[in-house]
Amino acid sequence: MNDIAPASPPSAPAMTVDDLAVSFGPVTVIDGLGFELRSGEILGLIGPSGSGKTVTMRAMAGLIPHQRGEITVFGRPFSGLKPRERELLRRDWGVLFQQGALFSSLNVLENIEFPMREHLDMSPRLRRDIARMKIDLVGLPASAAYTFPTELSGGMIKRAALARALALDPKILFLDEPTAGLDPIGAGKFDELIVTLSNTLGLSVLMVTHDLDSLETACDRIVALADGKLLKAGTLSEMRAASEPWLREYFHGPRAHNTEG
Repeated sequence: MNDIAPASPPSAPAMTVDDLAVSFGPVTVIDGLGFELRSGEILGLIGPSGSGKTVTMRAMAGLIPHQRGEITVFGRPFSGLKPRERELLRRDWGVLFQQGALFSSLNVLENIEFPMREHLDMSPRLRRDIARMKIDLVGLPASAAYTFPTELSGGMIKRAALARALALDPKILFLDEPTAGLDPIGAGKFDELIVTLSNTLGLSVLMVTHDLDSLETACDRIVALADGKLLKAGTLSEMRAASEPWLREYFHGPRAHNTEG
């Protein structure tokens, strides 16, 4: 990861969150949140447990409603779009859920084909060929195609779910704790895969994570939440230099040794 600010102005944002508020009944989880996901960057989203990271991601992906604020996608306010326009725009992003969320009754190939079958008009053969390409893209062996989720290791589940998230060739990728449950070697390889895919495919990536190594290996910038509000946004160096108590504990506490230097 490069902490040095680019000489040229930052690229136009892929998504902008402005004054976002999300509530569940009387409980407000996100309150007045604002930040941007720049085109082509990997943005880490961190914060204490219960700070609203996953809720923010799901609201941005249109998976849960928000009560106030605006989400702008490639310069287009999402609230102002017609239902058909929203459906088409949603194809521009893919989501990798924390546990993979693969359909247990479908094999890997069928899981990857599922979004194409739902949204695209193409022949079964073409759909199958594209799914095989996605399997190769995420580093799974061809033999994984006819394997069911219960037969996969944790790392293979993550990669299969990532292949499904990439099925419609999205421009934006949402990752919810992508390295959770993986051993350090597997987590490191997954981070490297995300960086490679972002660079190769031009993806803009929002990564919800607790993993300090992921922030250093993969993320260009970091957004920190606290109590449903923006605590700070910046590069890893800026986060390390922050004076906010939670950030100081997070980046300089006893488990932060491998992010120093």
